[in-house]
Amino acid sequence: MKTYMAKAETVERKWYVVDAAGVPLGRLASRVASVLRGKNKPTFTPNVDTGDFVIVINTDKVVLTGKKLEDKFYRYHTGYIGGLKEISYKKLMAEKSDLAVYEAVKGMLPKNSLGRTMLKKLKVFKGAEHNHAAQKPEELKVD
Repeated sequence: MKTYMAKAETVERKWYVVDAAGVPLGRLASRVASVLRGKNKPTFTPNVDTGDFVIVINTDKVVLTGKKLEDKFYRYHTGYIGGLKEISYKKLMAEKSDLAVYEAVKGMLPKNSLGRTMLKKLKVFKGAEHNHAAQKPEELKVD
């Protein structure tokens, strides 16, 4: 029996829209990362980008369970000596909730050039409006 191997030129991509209101951040990120990789398709090939485009809306209504809102921190480095900065997720979710969702999905994708191209197919918006209506995205449910 032959094994099917997808080619990058023949991949058909769809557009999905995910409403993040009331959904835990980790569940949302893992489901979105799975669709970006293409694991929801029967033509999934690990070394080829077979994933679809995903639009995430209402990121300001994402939920963090437990005491993560107070205890968890987003850390980044400025590039200068002693430049490690940290922001609590309470402040991050209030000001830049789209960054929190983007970074959560980024952490669940492969750490190589293939993962970077997959991440370019992710579009994140704070409110309920997005500018990709021309692509006619389908609704994607996150449990």
